[in-house]
Amino acid sequence: MLTLDKFNFSGKKAAVRVDFNVPLDKAFTITDDTRLRACVPTISKILKEGGSAILMSHLGRPKDGPEEKYSLKHVVKWLEDAYKTKVYFADDCISESAKSLSAALKPGEILLLENLRFYKEEEKGDEEFAKKLASYGDVWVNDAFGTAHRAHASTAVMGKFFKERVCGFVMQAEIENANKIMNHAEHPFTAIMGGSKVSDKILIIEKLLDKVDNLIIGGGMTYTFVLAQGGKIGKSISEPDKTDLALSIIEKAKAKGINLYFPLDNLIADEFSNDANIKIAPKGEIPDGWQGLDIGPESIKVFEEVVAKSKTLLWNGPMGVFEFANFASGTNAIAKAVVEATEKGGYSLIGGGDSASAINNAGYGDRVSYVSTGGGALLEYMEGKILPGVAALE
Repeated sequence: MLTLDKFNFSGKKAAVRVDFNVPLDKAFTITDDTRLRACVPTISKILKEGGSAILMSHLGRPKDGPEEKYSLKHVVKWLEDAYKTKVYFADDCISESAKSLSAALKPGEILLLENLRFYKEEEKGDEEFAKKLASYGDVWVNDAFGTAHRAHASTAVMGKFFKERVCGFVMQAEIENANKIMNHAEHPFTAIMGGSKVSDKILIIEKLLDKVDNLIIGGGMTYTFVLAQGGKIGKSISEPDKTDLALSIIEKAKAKGINLYFPLDNLIADEFSNDANIKIAPKGEIPDGWQGLDIGPESIKVFEEVVAKSKTLLWNGPMGVFEFANFASGTNAIAKAVVEATEKGGYSLIGGGDSASAINNAGYGDRVSYVSTGGGALLEYMEGKILPGVAALE
C-alpha cells in the first residue's frame, strides 16, 4: 500500500475521497467537526507540496437526488477557514461545471464536489460514474476509512482508473490502530461495548472473546442479556429474539475464562425524555412502565475499577442515552476513567460513532490514544472482514 509519506504531490491533481459526513443542525451548522479535522493533515500535505485537491464525499443518506440538508456546500466555510484559501464548489459532482473547475485548478487550490450520493450510481458502485469522477485527477487518495466497508464508486471502484493510488493519513492511522488493538494488545485488555443492539455487535464481541481479559457490557444491549437471564426489564429497549445469542456469549466468555461485567444497577425513567421521573433499580428489577436509560452508581464504580487496572482499552458504544444530560453520567464516567487509564500509560482506542461524540463532547478527545472516525468500518475491519476501500489501495 502506497502511503502519503512516500508520495510527492508537486504538480499533481489529487482526487481525494474524504469522509465529510458531519452532523448538521436545522440551521445547517456543523455540530461536530471531528471528521473534517481528521482530514487536515492529508489535504495540507497535498497543498504544501504544490498539488491541488479535488475533494469528494457523501453526506447523510439522501433518497431521491439533491436535498438542501445533505448539501456539502454547508462545509465550504469551514474548509476556507481551516485552509485559509478560497474553496471552489461544484454543485453537481459529474457536471460540466465540475469538469471545468477541476481542469482549471491550480497548485495549492481546493475544489469540493457536491454530495456523491445525490447520484444512485455512487452506492451502486457504477463504473461509468467512478470513471467520470476519476477523470478529474492524476492520482487517487482514499482517506475515507469510515466508508471503506462500502463497495461504492468513489471508495472502491475509482481506484482501478489510476496508476497511482495513495492511502491517506486517516486511513493509515485507522488501520494501524485497529491492528494494534487486535494483534498487539498489552494485558489486561478490556473492551467496553455499549449501544442498543446485541445483533449489531455480535461479530466483534465474538472476535474479542479470543483477545480480551475483561468485557464490559453497557447501553441498551444490556437489557437483552437481562431478559435472557430471566430478569425484569420493564419497557427497556431489547431484542427478545436474540436472547439465545446473549446466553451463548455468556457461555463462551465463561468457557474462555473472561471476566464479563454487566451493570449491577440502572438509572430508570418512566418515559423516554430528559425530564422524566428518575429512580435507580437493581439489575433485573425494572418495574413495568419504566425503562433503563443509563447505568447506575454501583455499576459506574465497578466499571471504573476494571478500567483503572487495564493496559489496553477498546470502547465502542455509550453506556446510556448520553444525549439527555440526566442520563449521561455513566458514559461520562467511563470517558473519564478511560482518560485516566491512558494517562497512566495505557493505550485506548475509542471506536467511532457515538463513543467518539461522547469523548469529544466531554472534552477528552485529545487525552486518549486514538479516536476512530470509522464507526461500522472499524468494527468490520476488527471482525477480520476485507474492506473494499482498503483492498482498492493494495
